[in-house]
Amino acid sequence: MEKTISLNKYAGILRSGGLVAFPTETVYGLGANALDAAAVEKIFRLKGRPSTSPLIVHVSSIEMAKRYVTEWPPQAEELAKKYWPGPLTIVLPKTPEIPDIVTAGLPTVGIRVPAHPIARQLIEEAGVPIAAPSANRFTHLSPTTAQHVRDEFGDAVEVIDGGPTEVGIESTVVSLVGGQITLLRPGMISLGEIEQAAAPGGSHPAPGMHERHYSPRTRLLLVEGPKQLPDRSGAYVWWNEAGLTARSIRMPDDPAHYAARLYAVLHQLDQERWPWIAVEAPPDKPEWAAIADRLRRARS
Repeated sequence: MEKTISLNKYAGILRSGGLVAFPTETVYGLGANALDAAAVEKIFRLKGRPSTSPLIVHVSSIEMAKRYVTEWPPQAEELAKKYWPGPLTIVLPKTPEIPDIVTAGLPTVGIRVPAHPIARQLIEEAGVPIAAPSANRFTHLSPTTAQHVRDEFGDAVEVIDGGPTEVGIESTVVSLVGGQITLLRPGMISLGEIEQAAAPGGSHPAPGMHERHYSPRTRLLLVEGPKQLPDRSGAYVWWNEAGLTARSIRMPDDPAHYAARLYAVLHQLDQERWPWIAVEAPPDKPEWAAIADRLRRARS
């Protein structure tokens, strides 16, 4: 794992308007100084990301988050204390310091404190918040290792190798605008948990909301079981019932462990160039909602 002293180079790149790919506990991010509109524009160009898709701003502490929002309601305080550092993004009205390009012209910003120590150390050394979507081409599979980023971008961006990510899929995104808790993107923290913790046309309101997203290059099918496989020539990712295919991978039956492996398995099968990848649909239960969302958006 990278030591704090080794992050000086990457912090300097961010301060000078460059891009750095870095690890978080969810997926690897493609980061730029969130206060520098020209630097953030480089993210959109490199990813091929539409300007209607806002970026999440990563900060190193609750105190830093408060600098870039105009409201900090009691629910934000409760959620931040319980889930930060961690895979929860909170959407609140932004200050003018956050350029409109970061938020797709919206008056709100999604902000979070990542749990990965390298991410927080990088923010602290750079001295600026980092705007960062996942470090992949737009709609492609999110990266969960540094090698996934290198495979996607080659030498176009500096990559900090912090090892495989732990959570494995993107953060839960909730809006607290107007005092209402609204789930904008499911993640491994459920809406029920969030509501319990918070109790005493144009641009997308959150990232990752395009109908097709998180997709491998290989055709991906979402099936209910082996009877729905098109033939035996492809790869089958299953958790409950095996299929007779050329390649078969069994997944964990626990949602947290499943999520941590999902993108890595899809990256692996994508590189093996099967004619198709079929994934057995997860259970229709709240704890699997984020995984079901990513698979629905990834299917061809």
